[in-house]
Amino acid sequence: MKYIKQLAVIILVCFAGELVRHIIPLPVPGSIWGLVLMFALLVTGAVKLEKVETAADFLIDCMPVMFVPGGVGLMRSWDTLRSMLPAAICSIVLVTPFVMMVTGRVTQFFIEKGAGK
Repeated sequence: MKYIKQLAVIILVCFAGELVRHIIPLPVPGSIWGLVLMFALLVTGAVKLEKVETAADFLIDCMPVMFVPGGVGLMRSWDTLRSMLPAAICSIVLVTPFVMMVTGRVTQFFIEKGAGK
């Protein structure tokens, strides 16, 4: 019963994220809104980590299986994707260092902010 309650909380937050997507006219997926809502609920203490931790750990453990259909879809669409490969490689090579730099700076900011307390 504990797992069902935890999964119900996660599903309700995901559903709330989908509702927010329909209410706020921004091009942000409902899953992202759900992550933001869950983060806010956890930070504020409205939802205690213990109330979702076991179900969340289970979902994270299952995550690799969720990538199988996407990988199979990519393999089946290889003929179509082959023409876009040079552009994809170029964008990956250019964007990856930028993302790493921004992530590092944000992490440094929060580490320094936490050390100051």
